[in-house]
Amino acid sequence: MGHKKRSVRQTPFSDLSRHRRELKSDPPSVLKKFRDNLSTGKVEMGFENGNCSNSQSVEQNGRPEISAMMFAMGVLGNLIALILLEVRRRKERNRQRQSLFHLLVTTLVITDLMGTCLVSPLVQTAYITNTTLVGMSESRGVCEYFGFAMTFLSLVTLSTLLAMALDRCLSIGYPYYYNRHITKRCGYITIPCIHLACLLFCLMPFAGFGRYMQYCPGTWCFIAMNPKELEDRVYANVYATVMLLIIIIIVACNCFVVYNLVLMYRRRKVNRGSVQTRSKRDRRYFSWAEEVEHLILLVFMTVIFVICSLPLMIRVFIYSMGNPGTNKRTDLIVLRFMSVNSIFDPWVFIILNPSVLRFLWGALCKSTIMPARNSLFKSSISKTPVGQIEPYQPSTALVENTYLNKTVQMK
Repeated sequence: MGHKKRSVRQTPFSDLSRHRRELKSDPPSVLKKFRDNLSTGKVEMGFENGNCSNSQSVEQNGRPEISAMMFAMGVLGNLIALILLEVRRRKERNRQRQSLFHLLVTTLVITDLMGTCLVSPLVQTAYITNTTLVGMSESRGVCEYFGFAMTFLSLVTLSTLLAMALDRCLSIGYPYYYNRHITKRCGYITIPCIHLACLLFCLMPFAGFGRYMQYCPGTWCFIAMNPKELEDRVYANVYATVMLLIIIIIVACNCFVVYNLVLMYRRRKVNRGSVQTRSKRDRRYFSWAEEVEHLILLVFMTVIFVICSLPLMIRVFIYSMGNPGTNKRTDLIVLRFMSVNSIFDPWVFIILNPSVLRFLWGALCKSTIMPARNSLFKSSISKTPVGQIEPYQPSTALVENTYLNKTVQMK
C-alpha cells in the first residue's frame, strides 16, 4: 500500500526560508523573481510600503482610466476658471481691493493647473509603458520630482487659501487699516514669498532631512509617511503639523468674517433709512453681498481642501504614534484624495461664480416666466379693440418728477 504524499501548507515563514535557500544557490535569479513578485503585489511586506517602494513595473490592478479622467477634468476646469477670472477682471478693473482677492484666486487656479499638467502626464506614461516612476530613471529622479511637485503644490495651495482668508479677515474686521495699507502690491509681494517658503521646505529631502518614496501601484511618489530614520519621520510630522495649523487659522479667520458680516447686516438694517450713511459705506467698502460671495467661495474651497488633505494628515500622525504596519491600499486612497483637490477647486469657482449663477438663474426664470407672460400679453391684445389701443403718453406728474430729478443732479 503506497503512502500518499502529504501536502504542506505554505506560510510566510516557509516562503522566507525557501527564498533564503534559493538565494545561496542562485542570487540574481531569486532577486529578480522577488522583485517581480513585489511589482505584481504577490508578496506583502509590512513596513514602509516596501512592496512598491522599489518596484520597476506597475501593478496590474491599477486604473489608468481614472487618472485620465481626472487629468481631463482638471485641465478643462482650470482653463474655464481662468477665462471667467479674466472676464471679471476686465469688467471690474477699477476695483482695487476686489482685484487683490481675485489675484489670489487666480494664483490658486494657476497652481492647480500646474499641478495637473506637471504631475498627471507622468502617471499616464507609467501606465502606458508599464514602468513605475522609480523605473523611469536609474537615480530615482522622476520619483523625487513627482514627490516634490505634489508636496510643493499642496503647500502652495493651502498657503494661498490662508492669504485669501487673511485678506477677507482684514477687509471685514479692520476696514480702515485695510483701505489704507492693503493694496494690490501686497499681493505681488505675498505670492512670491509663499512660493519661496514652500520651495525651501520641499527641498529639504534633497539635503537629507526627509525622503520621497514610491507608493503602489507604482504611479505615485510622496513624502515617506512611515520611514525608519528619525529625521525622515520628523519631516513627515512637521509637514502634517504645518498643514493642520494653517487649516485651523483659516477656519478661525472664516468664523471671524462670518461674525463681522452678521454685525454688518444688523447695522444695515438699522441704518436702512439713512441715505447718506449707506452711500458713504458703499463708496468706501465692499457691499455686504459681495463679501458674502467671497466668503462662500473661500469656505467651499477650504472645506474641499480639508476633506482632501485630512486623511493624509491622520495617516502621518498614526504612523508617528509607533504603528509599524503599512496598508498600501489605504496609502493609495489617501494620495488620491490629496490629488483631486486641484480638480475640484476650479469647478467650485465656476459653479459659485456670480456671473454663472446669475446666468443660470436668469435662464431658469426666463424659461418659466416668459411663456406665461407671452400668453398673458396675447390674451390681453386679443380682448382689446383696435381702436382703443393708443400710443403711450407720459403723464404730467412723471414729466415734472423727471425734470426735478435732473435739476437736483445738476446741482
